[in-house]
Amino acid sequence: MKKKKIIITGSAGLVGLNLISLINKSYSQLYNVIAIDQNKHNINLTKQIFPKITAITADVTKPGKWQNLFQNADCVIQLQAQISHPKKNLYVKNNITSVKNVLTLCKKYKIPNLIHISSSVVISVANDNYTNTKRKGEELVTKSKIPHTILRPTLMYGCFDIKHLGFLTKVIDLSPIFPIPGSGKYIRQPVFVLDMCQGIINLIEREATNKIYNIVGKEKIYFIDLMKIIAKEKKKKRLFIPIPTPIFLFLLKVHSLLTGKNPFISAQLAALQNNDVFPESDWNKELKVKPTKFQKSMKQTVNSPYYKYRKQMKKFED
Repeated sequence: MKKKKIIITGSAGLVGLNLISLINKSYSQLYNVIAIDQNKHNINLTKQIFPKITAITADVTKPGKWQNLFQNADCVIQLQAQISHPKKNLYVKNNITSVKNVLTLCKKYKIPNLIHISSSVVISVANDNYTNTKRKGEELVTKSKIPHTILRPTLMYGCFDIKHLGFLTKVIDLSPIFPIPGSGKYIRQPVFVLDMCQGIINLIEREATNKIYNIVGKEKIYFIDLMKIIAKEKKKKRLFIPIPTPIFLFLLKVHSLLTGKNPFISAQLAALQNNDVFPESDWNKELKVKPTKFQKSMKQTVNSPYYKYRKQMKKFED
């Protein structure tokens, strides 16, 4: 049986690497995967972990040889995104321009199935560079005439996570004290990345019907309790100290000045404290996925053979 040709853009991040790991484990006989990402370090890591995958370093915001790879593709999975950065132009580049380029190729080569990963922020009250550019990127997809499916996940976590909960897990690893912004009682509805990846696999096998799915976690958990569960699964005894938000923001600025790094930007903290609670969704039934409980999935993540590789991953700095 002929394998389906699957293009994954933005493949060297949390969703991409977990999707590739799932395909490698259970679906390698069905799919020929071409992974594209501009993060050269993480693409090289992809080749190391998954040597049978075709992995290409390329910037999809610019013309290049990577565009020829879309010819005869059966499905394109669009994952690339700028999540955090002080500069607005990078959000425009990676959340809008890149989407335009991928849509142009899907139209040119008559791709029958585009799976676009958006975000739950597009239906939140947030008003920041990430949210606004993700809304625009999603709008470009919905207005195109390309057969597509849009997924809007809430907070995702799992192996290969070096941003989101992955960064916070690193803090838990390194420090006996974990600072919590404000009260820490901000509702989160986390989604285990492998659950969403299974949904993506199931969508590859379906005809695209231009539907949008809100991928909302089935559990409502306070942010501070998420951190405590992670510490417990990692067998780390940690002291969680709530810090007033203005002081927390000041400490972030001091950290940035001393290290030259921005672990969080103020917009991300504001988004956390917006305390959005997203309505229940039957996405799991429609995509035939059984959601994994947070505590069970954290145990699965920590014990995964891939968990060690997160230490080798690097954030892309444009």
